[in-house]
Amino acid sequence: MCDGTELMSLFEEQWQTYRTVLEHDSMEHRAIAEATAAMFGAWFDQRGDQSSSVALVDLGCGDLALLSSLFRSLPLSSYTGVDLAASVLALAERQMGHVRFPCHWVCGNLLQWAEEDVGRSVDLIHSAFAIHHLSDSEKVRFLNGARRRIAHDGLLVWTDVFQEEHESRARYLERYVARVLQWPGLTGVQRDAVIDHLQRCDWPARCGWVESVASDSGWSLTWGWRGQHQAEALALLRPCI
Repeated sequence: MCDGTELMSLFEEQWQTYRTVLEHDSMEHRAIAEATAAMFGAWFDQRGDQSSSVALVDLGCGDLALLSSLFRSLPLSSYTGVDLAASVLALAERQMGHVRFPCHWVCGNLLQWAEEDVGRSVDLIHSAFAIHHLSDSEKVRFLNGARRRIAHDGLLVWTDVFQEEHESRARYLERYVARVLQWPGLTGVQRDAVIDHLQRCDWPARCGWVESVASDSGWSLTWGWRGQHQAEALALLRPCI
């Protein structure tokens, strides 16, 4: 399993690879962005007059190439972007541009953020394609920590890759690597880097396991979107009262 330093190196050295994957929509980012916007919209509609006081924390925010326009449109009281790579945070800050709410940029680890004891609750937590880098035990710690930090009527939007039920990690990697070999726009060197990252750093959980662990951690989980490749999916987690 790779550590945070290796992940940061991947993000900083292979950013053009990531951009190519986005441009060719190889991981269904466009559908994910649409689903995320729909989920946020429905949640804000339910809050009514409380919508203008929402603090959003974006864990593993990346460069905000796809979601900055959505975040700019939300009636937030604050936005906090957390990422391991300082250079990526600089891109995200430029992408966000001038907004009417304060933005904070934190170079750090999402698990450390979840386990911080700061005493303030967060209304909305978003994380896309970051939590699968944690081990299973770290995912449990993350869900417990995020549950302590979320407001009683808050929402955690978790977009990620997941294994199918009864699927081994080896089998998941086998079929995902087969996808990567078909991704357009990448050079052979870029494909090799993606595959190496998958094999060393990706530890996706099974959906059923996530449902069980989330329940044990005090969350009510529903699936808001599932991709066509039985890997990418979006989970909505609300704190149980």
